[in-house]
Amino acid sequence: MAGLDHFLNAARFLTILPAPPSSAAPETDWLARAMKHFALVGAGVGCASAVVFVLASHIWGSPLAAIMAVAVSVILTGALHEDGLADTADAFGGGWTIEKRLAIMKDSRIGSYGALALGFSVLLRIAALATLSPWEGAAALVAVHATARAAPALLMNNMAYVGDTAAMKVGYDRSGMVSADLLFLLLTALAFALPLAFISIPSAFAGLAGGAVLATALALWSRKLIGGYTGDVLGAAEQVFEIGFLLGVAATI
Repeated sequence: MAGLDHFLNAARFLTILPAPPSSAAPETDWLARAMKHFALVGAGVGCASAVVFVLASHIWGSPLAAIMAVAVSVILTGALHEDGLADTADAFGGGWTIEKRLAIMKDSRIGSYGALALGFSVLLRIAALATLSPWEGAAALVAVHATARAAPALLMNNMAYVGDTAAMKVGYDRSGMVSADLLFLLLTALAFALPLAFISIPSAFAGLAGGAVLATALALWSRKLIGGYTGDVLGAAEQVFEIGFLLGVAATI
C-alpha cells in the first residue's frame, strides 16, 4: 500500500481534489517519494483541461477555449505553481541579498514583479494554446502538464535546498529521488507526450526543448541568486516549463 500512499500524497500536494487520508505517518522523504507520481497527476490535470479545450473550441472558438483550459488547470491545482512563480519573481526581482530574497519568498503579499510574472505566464500560455486546433491543443495540454511536473524533480535532484526546514509542518529529507523513481517519472512524462508526437514529432521535440531551456535558465538563476532552490522555485520551474513547452509547440505545429 506504500505506492498508493505516495500517489495520494502527490494528488494532495498538486491538486485540490479530495483524497482518502494516508494510512501512514508522513515520512521525512515524503515529497521525494511522491514525486514519482507527479507526471501521472499532472496528466490528469491536463486531461481535464483538454476536455474543456476541445468542447469550448467547438462552441466559442480557440481564444475562449484557451482561457477556459488554463483556468481549469489553475483551479484544479489551487494555483500552486502560479504562487511559486509569483513569490520567486518578487524575491529575485526585489531582493539584494540571499537573506532578503528568502525573506521575500515567505511573504504572502504579492509585489509588482510577481504580478507581472503571473500576468505574462497566463497570457503566454493562453496565446500559445489559441493558435492550436482542438485536438492539437488537447494533446499539447496533456503533454505539457505531465512533462512540466518532471522539472521540479530534476531541480530537486541537482540542487541544494536553501529554505527553512525548521518552519515546515512535516519533516523534510534533503536527499532527492532515488534513480528508479526518477526514471519512472521521466518515462511516465514522456509517455503522455506521445499523442502530441503522433500529431507532430517536431512540435513534441520543440516543446520539450523550449520547456527544458526555460527551466534550466531558472535553475541557474536560482543557484546564482540564492545558492539553490526552495519550494517556490520548484513551482516557478513548472510554470516556465509550461510556457516554453507551449511556445515551442505553437511555433512548429
